[in-house]
Amino acid sequence: MNVGLEDFHEDILGKAMRGLGIGKNEMASRLHCEKSEVEDILYGGVDELLITAMAKELDLDAEKLLRSSKKEWCPAPLSINCLKQFNLPFGDMLVNVFVAWDKNSRNAWIFDTGPIADPILTFIQDQELSVDAIFLTHTHRDHIACLEKLMAGSGNPSVYVHELEPLDRCTSIMEGFSYTCGTLSLSALHTHGHAVGGMTYVIDGFERPIAIVGDAIFAGSMGGGMISYEDALRTNRDKIMTLSDDTILCPGHGPMTTVGEEKRNNPFFPEFP
Repeated sequence: MNVGLEDFHEDILGKAMRGLGIGKNEMASRLHCEKSEVEDILYGGVDELLITAMAKELDLDAEKLLRSSKKEWCPAPLSINCLKQFNLPFGDMLVNVFVAWDKNSRNAWIFDTGPIADPILTFIQDQELSVDAIFLTHTHRDHIACLEKLMAGSGNPSVYVHELEPLDRCTSIMEGFSYTCGTLSLSALHTHGHAVGGMTYVIDGFERPIAIVGDAIFAGSMGGGMISYEDALRTNRDKIMTLSDDTILCPGHGPMTTVGEEKRNNPFFPEFP
């Protein structure tokens, strides 16, 4: 599946500015430039000197940010047996849903629902899978829009969500929750900041470790600290970027990536060369 990046330099800068409470006027004042010059960058313009200066003010990695502005990087396509990515339209955006299954029992887990149940249910039927559980990374509308239809069409499996974002007919969980399905095992991490109950699900049992990260991290970016920018950065650093470099990250938007790729290319993490 060819899935494009969710964010480029203008999105990254905008998220960092909002997270740190730095407006266009303040940024222009700090850099001794015109507000219109800052606005041009935030609309997608490329001025390497200004982008570098903005990165410094926002504690972003300037070199990685410039690569984003030049569109020089995208993670190599990834494919894992018994893991399926859906990239589904929701308004003017695309949202990811992931289905993982045990190859022996054919029991499956669904991560988030996206906006459209039919392609997921058709895939489940065609692959002769049985849905064991649905796991929600958070409850923003684009990630749960068709939850009721997906539940009804897949035999009403148990649905798990963080206790800070409770939903009717769903089981509330917290960090440390674990679950198994045949050869697969799952553990839950509370990666909040973008959402108060943001969850990352780390799965073992595939040829490589996998982490379903929701909107905590995107390839070359992150979901942004809608609740707390500080918490989003901290939990990403402490709980996702500490996973092994070969861990495949499955985000809520954009292409799959790896921890190693994010260390090398994500401007939000300047501590990694």
